[in-house]
Amino acid sequence: MKKVFIDGKAGTTGLRIFDRLSARDDIELIVLSEEDRKNPECRKKAINSADVAFLCLPDDAARESVSFVENPETVIIDTSTAHRTNPDWAYGFPELSKAHEEKLLSSKRIAVPGCHASGFIALVYPLVEAGFISKDTLLTCFSVTGYSGGGKNMIAAYESENREKLLDAPRQYALTQQHKHLKEMVGVTGINSAPVFCPVVSDFYSGMEVTVPLFSSQLINGKTKADIENLYKEKYADSFVKYEENTDESGFISSNALSFKDNMQISVHGNDERILLVARYDNLGKGASGAAIECMNIAIGADRTSGLSL
Repeated sequence: MKKVFIDGKAGTTGLRIFDRLSARDDIELIVLSEEDRKNPECRKKAINSADVAFLCLPDDAARESVSFVENPETVIIDTSTAHRTNPDWAYGFPELSKAHEEKLLSSKRIAVPGCHASGFIALVYPLVEAGFISKDTLLTCFSVTGYSGGGKNMIAAYESENREKLLDAPRQYALTQQHKHLKEMVGVTGINSAPVFCPVVSDFYSGMEVTVPLFSSQLINGKTKADIENLYKEKYADSFVKYEENTDESGFISSNALSFKDNMQISVHGNDERILLVARYDNLGKGASGAAIECMNIAIGADRTSGLSL
């Protein structure tokens, strides 16, 4: 039985990881009291007593927790943005390539992908890898997410009986084009310029839809929409990330269709001139806690699907 500690269990991602692991009989959770969970010495002891430690913390606190590690066998799985572009850490998206999977299998340091970034990278990485687009291609990205992605304060605001009227409609944010996921989106895909990124939070609890539009003129070597579809079919054919045709609902695509699921659905829409690449998943599933548990399952040699809803 593996011992697991969640540093930051009180947050949205930490709570969901805790709930999932609590139901498993192959995991023993190390739980600190309310008084001890913010005590650095207690956290340090718990981290070094664990086979796996999840960090569900702000970036600076996650870096502090990493500095506590003395046990060379402890696997650290960080859900913050602190280590996602650090080459010494495995990037926790094994479906991207064999190299990503192999690094994850051999690493004691794993960075869980960001929610918006997961969809963008799933769509763009294969195009760069296969030479369908140049690394100099200028891209845009539109993303719709449920309000749970904003954490406890945003959840409370949306679920308040006296909430502001402004919350009734979708709200675009990151207007300065400085979203924290941009560094990861560039670093993992290998593109040379950050996309114009338009994230929108809306009045539903969880779910996410990420869209990357392309003109056919941006494709090189005569590649077409059909070529992209075939590329995704070959790349994404397992239960975690899968290419699917005809994913719309009578001409619409609902952003919360995979709410409380841990898989990702990839699809291609549009026509031969203007193409829409779409990734749909749960911002708290494949975009956060589900991805973290998938990484843990791989790291400890458990069934990769254990504790997940696919």
